[in-house]
Amino acid sequence: MAMLCLCIMPLLSIAKVDNLNSPAKKGYHFTLKIQGTSDTMAYLVHYYGKSGPTVFKSDSARIDKNGLAEFRSRDLDFVGGIYLIMLSGKKTSFEILLNPGVDFSITLNGDKIPGDIKFKNSSENDRFQEYQTLMSAFAKKQEAYKSELAKAKNATDTTDIRNRGSKDVQELNTYRKDYSAKFPGTLLSNIFGAMEIPEVPTGDHFLPDGKTKDSAFAYRYYKSHYWDGYNFQDDRLIFTPIYDGRLEEYMNKFVVPVPDSVKKECDMLLSKTRGTKDQFHYTLWFLTRFAENSKIMGMDEVFVHLVENYYMKGDATWLNNDELDKYIKRGQAIAPTVLGNLAYELKLPDIFTQKEISLHGIKAKYTLLLFYSPTCGHCQKEMPLIDSVYEAALKDKGVKVYTMATEGDEKSIGDFLTKLKVDKKWTNTWDPKKVSNYHNMYDVYSTPTLYLLDDKKKIRGKRIDHTNITGLVEMLDKKEKDSKK
Repeated sequence: MAMLCLCIMPLLSIAKVDNLNSPAKKGYHFTLKIQGTSDTMAYLVHYYGKSGPTVFKSDSARIDKNGLAEFRSRDLDFVGGIYLIMLSGKKTSFEILLNPGVDFSITLNGDKIPGDIKFKNSSENDRFQEYQTLMSAFAKKQEAYKSELAKAKNATDTTDIRNRGSKDVQELNTYRKDYSAKFPGTLLSNIFGAMEIPEVPTGDHFLPDGKTKDSAFAYRYYKSHYWDGYNFQDDRLIFTPIYDGRLEEYMNKFVVPVPDSVKKECDMLLSKTRGTKDQFHYTLWFLTRFAENSKIMGMDEVFVHLVENYYMKGDATWLNNDELDKYIKRGQAIAPTVLGNLAYELKLPDIFTQKEISLHGIKAKYTLLLFYSPTCGHCQKEMPLIDSVYEAALKDKGVKVYTMATEGDEKSIGDFLTKLKVDKKWTNTWDPKKVSNYHNMYDVYSTPTLYLLDDKKKIRGKRIDHTNITGLVEMLDKKEKDSKK
């Protein structure tokens, strides 16, 4: 995970945001005195879960002719966090720590930001500036080590450079731990805790038999201690650039990407943030987006889980009724097609014989269910490729194809299938009386849409294409074979 810099920054883009703060005792008040700057604007902006380039505007103040500006808020919902003061027309900004109820002053030279910043009545910001100075020196030394490594002549030189770099990292970690022990519960202490990286014990580790080395020990230890230092009940941490990156790393690197595992981790994270406003809000938003945007097949089951167990139970209090309704409707649309569910029965007429054909009546180890339109350009390209895969591999693996035309008249559908030469080898149906309700039961919002069903007509694959059908069938065959051993 990238190290939190907390120092001078380039000018960031500013976005507006409303209602992002959590309940607190009272707002803030501080003055800003900038030598050499006058008659311009200063902006107070904050992070929200992640680092730049986008930050969110909270407040603004006019710097008068004497270089003085005043920031004041009586907002009872103010939480605090890492805030940035950004000067209009400047390409730099500097960070400060804000807590509810603070009242202090800042003085600085506009030409030497942030080198000469002075605080009055804010000892935590004094310590924060000390830490930033430390981090600046640390960063310079790390860059110097990189240059030395590039010029290293032998393994001894390389080892020496890396040892010096590791020693500096350890000293930095010690500084943070000592600070947290001395000032427990403060904002900066909790920031250090949120950045904490587990240190895996060195040496050999064995399985319960005491003889076999545990090759997965480091992974399990790191994962189980990943969140040890993070205070899920401190909403101030959402107003820092830390949480999103840690969630990204945890969910993508340490959580097994199967629905049951992901659902378990989602529930764990949400239970830890339960009772907060911003931490819970951000966590549920992140996990919902994670599940909804995942490219891993079956992860929509996680989305349905979140909708049914959180959105539909009133936990997404920040959404208005229309926004909430969109989540619920989307979850309800996906729910019938979750992997492992029994596929919805279709009884439709064959396009050539008009004889009713039952999807569940197809006798096959696997059934490829294909929704298409004869006028769909993508269908016209994809279906010949599906047929090639069918002839090359799927047919011999016990796969049969059941198609349904989502639009078109009898002649256009029949001509299309005949031209493709699949009219006699696939089961081809249509829905002239519009009785199938396939849109809702199979969440078909574009064509072609493909599902793979097993011999019991349970859904084993969804939204697949010609490139991955064979691999999915082979994986299912292997899984079945292994289960019989």
